Amino acid sequence: NVLSSEEVDAANRAIDVHTELLQARREAALRNTRADTPMSASGPRQDMGGMLWWEKPHCEVFRNILTHPKLVPYYNALLGEGYRLDHQPLLIVQERDSEGFALHGGPISGDDGVPEGRFNPELQYRCVNSQPWTSLLAVSVQLCDHAEGDGGFCVVRGSHKLNFPVPEDVTHGIAPGFEEHLYKPVTKKGDVVIWSEATVHGAVPWRGEHQRRIALYRFAPANMGYGRGYLEVTPEMMADMTPKQRAVLLPPYASRLERAVITPEAAQSVDGEPALKSRSSLKKNFDKKLFGTEFF
Repeated sequence: NVLSSEEVDAANRAIDVHTELLQARREAALRNTRADTPMSASGPRQDMGGMLWWEKPHCEVFRNILTHPKLVPYYNALLGEGYRLDHQPLLIVQERDSEGFALHGGPISGDDGVPEGRFNPELQYRCVNSQPWTSLLAVSVQLCDHAEGDGGFCVVRGSHKLNFPVPEDVTHGIAPGFEEHLYKPVTKKGDVVIWSEATVHGAVPWRGEHQRRIALYRFAPANMGYGRGYLEVTPEMMADMTPKQRAVLLPPYASRLERAVITPEAAQSVDGEPALKSRSSLKKNFDKKLFGTEFF
């Protein structure tokens, strides 16, 4: 119930206008499952990006997720002040009998998130002194209903605390008893599913009669960056965004170095400005003398 029915309809209309941009993962190297496993299916997943840069009004519902007043408290609680958009948002579209995604992610995994027996500093979860924190937060906006048995997103609950790699046969869904360890949330369009990328997750094949549509965002703490797409986002691309939206697209650096941050209060205000974490002018002047820049 995060998005209203009007917002969901606006998002789906925008997708309908841009369907020619959908890219199907047909090639074997682009598939997300191993053939002939319970996670695989005959059809490919279809992906689309660039929604933040679409013409108005089609971009607006997707931009609003960056600072949505119902979501900002979760962003701040799990990422801290100054959260930022990390990956570029991704639309996932699936027809009936299209493949899922082998289990991936988790704190003990390789560079690409495939379970492996080593510590992965990019995908971590901690709770210290009652404060939860994750290095990468996934936010999946449901643009259609996901009923029991339809397929789609699945997660291994509790795996954010993992200390051993996921066995390969579990990753691909061929281990005995595999199904009992998966949680597959039932959702309605307008719902939002949030999870730490430090949690082992994936997708089972889509079996629903209707087309599956989700918009997937990944956010990170202020001073962390996994994706590198932000290096290619120009000021001109962000020119017609609100100050709050532009704040979420800032590159990674610590909040105390004069970062614009989105508080829950600012998110609630239509015309609210992001709060600025100011730094002493004395310190900035000193850094200028040392380095030739106001910030180290």
